[in-house]
Amino acid sequence: MQTESKKTVEITCGNRKLSLNRPLVMGIINFTPDSFYSQSRAVTDIQIAEKTEKMISEGVDIIDAGAYSSRPEADDVSVEEEISRLTRGLQIMKQAAPDIPVSIDTFRAKAVECLFDRFGHFIVNDISAGELDDRMFDTVARLSLPYIAMHMKGKPQTMQNHSVYDNLMEEIIAYFVNKIKRLRNAGINDIIIDPGFGFAKTVEQNYNLLNNLSDFKNFELPLLVGFSRKSMLYKLLNTTPEGSLNATTVANTVALMNGADILRVHDVRAAVEAVEIIEKLKN
Repeated sequence: MQTESKKTVEITCGNRKLSLNRPLVMGIINFTPDSFYSQSRAVTDIQIAEKTEKMISEGVDIIDAGAYSSRPEADDVSVEEEISRLTRGLQIMKQAAPDIPVSIDTFRAKAVECLFDRFGHFIVNDISAGELDDRMFDTVARLSLPYIAMHMKGKPQTMQNHSVYDNLMEEIIAYFVNKIKRLRNAGINDIIIDPGFGFAKTVEQNYNLLNNLSDFKNFELPLLVGFSRKSMLYKLLNTTPEGSLNATTVANTVALMNGADILRVHDVRAAVEAVEIIEKLKN
C-alpha cells in the first residue's frame, strides 16, 4: 500500500475536537420502527441503552441517531414526531454514554434548533444537503455546528426515480462544488461530504462511485461513506441486509484504501477492525 503524509484534520463540535488523523467509525442507531435493517432499530429504553453500550464497548467514535427512515418509499414522519423520537432516544443515549460525540440524522432545521436547545452541540447529518429545508444552512451556521452534506436527488420517497445522470462523477463533483461554496458563504466551517451511496443511484452507479471515491479528496474535506448492509451489496450478492456484514466490511476496506475518513456503519467492531488493519498497512 502506498503511504503518504497527511495533515491532521479536526472537527470542532462545541468544546470537543475530533481528530481525523485516522479514520473514525460512526455507529447507527435508529429510533424508528421501519428502518431497512431491522437490527438498527431501537424503540424501547432497553434497546437504546443496550445498543449504545455495545457500540461504546466495541470502540465507536461517533453515534449517529436518526428518527426518520430514509429508505426508498418510506412513510413520511412529521417534524413533531421526529423531534419527540430523537429527544427521548438521545436522553437515554446520554444517560448510557454522556461523553460520546453524537450526530443527528435530520434534514429539518426545526429539529436541529429544538435538539440543540435540549442537548447542546452535535454534528448535523443532512441527507439532503439543505435541499429539503432552506433554513438549514443558516441554522447550522448560527449554532456553529459541524455539518455533513450528502448527495441525493429528490426525496427519500422518490429518490430512486432520479438515478439518471449524463456523467455520474462530474455531476456529483459539481454538486459539492456548489454546496461547499454556499456552506462557506453561510459561515459553516466544519464541513464533511458524503457521496450518498444508495441515494438516487443504481447498483452499477454505486460501484462506479466507489471505484472513483478518491476523486473527492480533492476537496480536502473529511469524507464520510455509508454502505452498511445496503442494497448495492445484498442485491449484487443475492442475499439480504442481514446477510451483508462481510460485503459491508469489504466495501468499507476499499473505501478506506481510497481516502474515506468516516465509516457510517451498523456493525462497529467489524469497522474498527478494518480501520486497524488499513492503518497498520499505512504505517
